[in-house]
Amino acid sequence: MESKPLRIHPAAEREYLAALAWYRERSRTAAKRFAAAVREAIEKIGESPQRWPFYIGDFRKYALHQFPFSILYQELLTEVLVVAIAHGHRRPDYWKGRV
Repeated sequence: MESKPLRIHPAAEREYLAALAWYRERSRTAAKRFAAAVREAIEKIGESPQRWPFYIGDFRKYALHQFPFSILYQELLTEVLVVAIAHGHRRPDYWKGRV
């Protein structure tokens, strides 16, 4: 299977940066671990987007195990779109209007 480019929705990028800033204010170590976990998740999603389970409709969910965040994405015809880097305990499904 040919890999598709991965694109991160601007709102998902803002969510990531806000969470990273929150961790940095509390612990540089935690911030580094969070950044590494997100980077690894994005790489894995890009390599094999069909590997993770469907969450809602045709959106898939990759849960970070050490942090209360999930990466929600959709495999489209020409790309994989990350629509949210969502905190697991806040406003479920708020991201649906992004696509």
